[in-house]
Amino acid sequence: MNTNAPLPAGDAPAVRNDRTRILRAFNASLAAVLVLVAVFALQDHFDWRPWAVAPLEAKGLLGLIGGPLLHGSVEHIAANSFAILILGTLAGSVYPKATLRALPLLWLGSGIGAWMLGNPGSFHLGASGVTHGLMFLLASLGLLRRDRAAIATGLIGMLFYGGMLMTVLPHADGVSWQSHMGGAFAGIIAALLFRNADPLPPRPRYSWEDEVEPLADDELEPPSPQRVPVLWQPREGEDYVVIPFRRPDEPRG
Repeated sequence: MNTNAPLPAGDAPAVRNDRTRILRAFNASLAAVLVLVAVFALQDHFDWRPWAVAPLEAKGLLGLIGGPLLHGSVEHIAANSFAILILGTLAGSVYPKATLRALPLLWLGSGIGAWMLGNPGSFHLGASGVTHGLMFLLASLGLLRRDRAAIATGLIGMLFYGGMLMTVLPHADGVSWQSHMGGAFAGIIAALLFRNADPLPPRPRYSWEDEVEPLADDELEPPSPQRVPVLWQPREGEDYVVIPFRRPDEPRG
């Protein structure tokens, strides 16, 4: 196959649409990162604790909205920013409708996990629960849809952030595994709910899948002797000899 051969005319718009979707998803993810950076730059100028998740406290429910916007250190926001750029671009380019519908669930799910499972008196903040939700969303959609784009996207997400499968469990002090678990469950639920929100890509049709017209019954039967043409005819005026064939049990004369 010549890989340098020009694409058919009908494939050019599809390639342009794919590039547009990737660029749009990247720009949206970059805008989300800029918002996180802006909020982090302002955290020293206001009391951020009322906006963090305080487990099992009524006032801590406000953190379901503000918690993912807050971060505790430069390393914290840097790790989440790279995850949002990669996972957000993957999810938004392949599943634009499903991702848009899933984001509220991921946002609230990460906070609900921290509020229900966190230790009383602690504060939970950061967008890591949302990033875990995006990774589990991609992995679950790859298993549910099983087309080439879904499988490839899920594998790429696992290649970069497969370690998130372990960080939904307690592993280090000061890390909110509760929000990770909440975001992961929200990602799985969102995949089940919105797996058909984006249309499946057209499946290629192969030649062996085409139905063959069945042969008629008379085409399967051999022709009668009267319908078999005689391929040799003696020419007029010429002598020819007919040699009889005797059966093995017939006595010879």
